[in-house]
Order: sequence, then C-alpha cells, then structure tokens
Amino acid sequence: MSWGTELWDQFDNLEKHTQWGIDFVEKYTKFVKERTEIELNYARQIRNLSKKYQPKKKEEDENKYTWCRAFHSTLNELNDYAGQHEVIAENMTSQIITELTRYAQELKTERKSHFHDGRKAQQQIEASWKQLESCKRKFERDCKEADRAQQYFEKLDADINVTKADVEKARQQAQMRHQMASDSKNEYSSYLQKFNQEQNEHYYTIIPNTFQKIQAMEEKRIERMGESLKTFAEVDRQILPIIGKCLDGITQAAESIEPKNDSSQVIESYKSGFEPPGDVEFEDYGQAMKRTVSETSLTNSRSDNKADRSGKGKSKTLWPFNKKSKTPKQSKEPLSHRFNDLMTSKPKMHCLRSFRRGGSNPEDFSHLPPEQRRKKLQAKIDDFNKDIQKEMDQRDALTKMKEVYIKNPQMGDPNSVDPRLAEIAQNIEKLQVEAQKFEGWLAEVEGRMPVKSDPPRRTSVLYETQNSTPPTTNNNNCAQDRESPDGSYTEEPSSEVPSKVQPETAESGDEFDDADEEMLPTIGTCKALYPFDGVNEGTISVTEGELLYVIEEDKGDGWTRVRRNEEEEGYVPTSYVEVFLDSNAKDS
Repeated sequence: MSWGTELWDQFDNLEKHTQWGIDFVEKYTKFVKERTEIELNYARQIRNLSKKYQPKKKEEDENKYTWCRAFHSTLNELNDYAGQHEVIAENMTSQIITELTRYAQELKTERKSHFHDGRKAQQQIEASWKQLESCKRKFERDCKEADRAQQYFEKLDADINVTKADVEKARQQAQMRHQMASDSKNEYSSYLQKFNQEQNEHYYTIIPNTFQKIQAMEEKRIERMGESLKTFAEVDRQILPIIGKCLDGITQAAESIEPKNDSSQVIESYKSGFEPPGDVEFEDYGQAMKRTVSETSLTNSRSDNKADRSGKGKSKTLWPFNKKSKTPKQSKEPLSHRFNDLMTSKPKMHCLRSFRRGGSNPEDFSHLPPEQRRKKLQAKIDDFNKDIQKEMDQRDALTKMKEVYIKNPQMGDPNSVDPRLAEIAQNIEKLQVEAQKFEGWLAEVEGRMPVKSDPPRRTSVLYETQNSTPPTTNNNNCAQDRESPDGSYTEEPSSEVPSKVQPETAESGDEFDDADEEMLPTIGTCKALYPFDGVNEGTISVTEGELLYVIEEDKGDGWTRVRRNEEEEGYVPTSYVEVFLDSNAKDS
C-alpha cells in the first residue's frame, strides 16, 4: 500500500498526521526525561538513606558484632544499588533522550523538505490549470466575437443601402475574427494537451514520489520509536545482574550473622575481670548486742583491734576519745540499708561524679575495670608499635637514599636527608617513651588481675566493721544511740554505718591536741574492689573487700583519700574502691 496512489488527494491530512508523529516523538522524549529524573531522585534518596545510617566514629565499636557488620554491608550494597539507578538515568539520557532529540530535529527538517516539494508541485499544477482556463476563456471569447462579426457582415451584405466598401470592411472584420478564433482554438488545444500531461505527471509521478518519501519517513520514525522502547527496556535489563549481585551481597551479609560469636563479643566488651562475691555469712545480732551492752567487752575488743593494727606500723597508743573534737555527730543509717546500697549500686560511681565535674577520662584508663583497662592499654601499645614501625621504615628508606646520594653525588645532596632523619629519630624516641609508659601501666594491671580460684566468701559486714574501724563513741553514747525516740531499746545496735565521729569528751591527753586539729571529718565510706599495695608515699594499702572511711572525695585526679583508723590514712586509686557518700555530705 502506497500513500502516493491511495492518498493522492489527502495532502493536508498527511501534513497533519506527520506533524502529530513528530509531536509524539517529542512527547515520548519528555516521558523518558521525567523517568530519568525519577531514577536520579530515587538514587539520591537511597544514597542519603544509606549515608544517614552509616556508623559514626563513636559507633565504630559496633563492627565487632556480626549483625552490625551485616547491616553495614547492607548499607554499602544499597549504595551500589543506588548507583545502578544512576546508570539507568545516564544510559537513558545518552541512548534515548539525546538520540531522539537529535532525530526529532532531523525529522522536522526532512518533513519540511518533502512537503515543500509537494506544495510546490501542487502550486504548479494549479498555475497550469489557471492558464488552461485562461486559454479556454479566450477561445470562447474569440469564437463569440467571430460569430458577431459574421452576423454583422451578413447583415450589411443583405442591406442594399450599404455601400460596397462597408460590406467589404465587414467581411474582412469577420474573417479576422474567425482567424483569431481559430488561433485561440489551436492555442487552447495545445495547452490543454500540455496541462493533461502535467496533471498526469503530477498525480502519477510527482505526488506519489513525494508521498512515498513522506511514508518512508513516517515508517522510519515508527521504527525508531520501537527501537527506543526496546532500549528503554534494555537499559533496565543491563543493570539487573549488578542489582542481583547487590541483593546477593545483602543475602550473604545476612547469612554471615553469627549469634554465638556476637554473644562472646558481649563478654569481651563488658568483662570487668572481677571475681563474683562470695556467700553472705550469718550475722549474729544477739552477740553484737551483748558486746555492746558490756562496756568492758567493747573496750577490750576495740583496744585489741587497735593493738593489732598498731603492731603493723607505729607503736604509739591512741585514746579512743579526743578532747578538742567539736564535730557534731553525723547521722547514722542502718547497716542493712548501707549493705543494700553496696549490693545494688553500680560499680565505678566515681566515674559519674568525675563526669559531672566536667573531667575527662584519664590517660591510663584507670576509670575502667581491670579487664577492659587491659584491652585498652594493649590497643594503645599496638598503635604505638605500628607508628614506630612506620617511622623505622621511613628511616630505612631515607638511609638507603642517603647511601645512593653518597655513591652518586649527581643524584642529590646527602646532607639534605639529615634533617628528616633527625626528625624521625625524635619521633621514634617519643613513641617509644609513650609505649613504655603504657607497657608499665599494662604490667601493673596484669599483676593485679585476680587469679581464678575458689570464690571468695563474703565476710560479715559486722565483723569487718568491728575489726577494721576504731570505736566511734564511748559506751554511754552507744547505749544512747540504741535507744529509740520513745525510750525503747533497739535490737540492732551494730546495724548502723561505722562513720568516723569524734564525740565530745573532756578526757584526752595533751599530746593529741595537735593531731586532733588536723584530722578531717569523714564524708562517707568505701569498699575496696580489689587489693592495692600502697608503696608510694601518701598512699595506703588495702585488701579486697575492706571497708574504709572516705575523708576526701576524688577531685578529678583519680585518687580518693581514705582512713582506716586514727593512725592510718592515705590515698587509693578511685577505680579500686566503691564510694558511698553520706547524705549530708552529698547535700553539702
């Protein structure tokens, strides 16, 4: 089927149809362009989502868990997945939008040329038709003039009154009109033949050829549309294997999750290295009451305890009461309450207090439990060793370069390397000093790590109180303290917190006046979490589980000042004890 033979008279409709086809190409191009914008926006949103949930620097410890690593791998695969959608947009832009835009311009130019030729041919045939009509009208007009001239001649020839000259003149005029009519007839006949030939050529050659070109152009446009639609699908299909790999990566990441390994990582992350507390022994409050009631037994037990303490250090005997202490009695809490605090309180409360004071973590990680501190110190040592190795590698390389310069002076000045070698040597020395410092801390931690043995038995708090603290009041005050406000007698005389109270008394030796002036009041108690050997001046040795008095809180330097009795006091690492401040000390 050919447009030239079937649509020879549909020039205007074909012009509208081909214009609509070009508009459709531009419409499809706009559709693909909007699709690429959607792909780019989708890729951008996916990338932003992946970036939003990427781990921050403070969350780098999450990488030790398999489920966290699986999620991070999913985010990375999702980022690659977004990149494939950007590839879709890029390929559609280059393979469809750009090509169709250029093709639409070519199509407009070609269509304009074809319809220009068709319109020109149509104008020519219309001009020939007009000329044929003009010849026809002239022939008709000449024929009428010839008939009128013939009739006029015949009229004059029949009239006897007309002269012969007039008749001859009319005859000649009639002959001339007949000749003109004959010439017009010949001209009309000739032009009619020419017009028919042109018309035949127009409708059977020129127009069919022009319409055939337009038809080929239209079919090519339709074919190009099909190719573009196929490319539209192929662009998506090309990235499907890569998207499949991204999804496979997510699946592999999910399959790599190991719950058992993550559980063991929790142990490694939070293991403190402390031994669990032992069994709680029975506290015989009846015996404590009897000892409290008997002044002799209380005095003897306290003096015996003090004698045992003093035998280790000074031989100086101190009175249990002093003269110039005007410190009011501190409020006492039942020992059961303090014991509950000891069992339920979180370890390392001093860290929270340091944080409230605005202090930062110490360099030796003393704020951490022993096991975690050991890991941190070991990690720092490994980092220093890596840095030292890098510096040594650079030193070796520069040394070789200097040797080359010495052998071949034209390659460079050997002395130019010396400043850098000196700088590297200084860096290595600094790093080695830092590494030795951390190795010393690590050795200290490893030497104090508790050895796995039988679980220690928790000794009675009452027993510890009686054997590790000096008497706080005289016998009369003990009896008064055990009385309730209504005068009744309490059954828990030793359930009160052993706080350092200096009672008012008038009996005391003069030799203690100066010492009593310098003694600080207690602000709470503390329990040693593990042993500490106070070998340095100003420190005090403690054993694991020992209860002591706190006389000065940690001020941010990592040390807490404690007191065992009137003779023994000093500093212990804050991380080695668990502090319980009295309520009035906290309020102040």
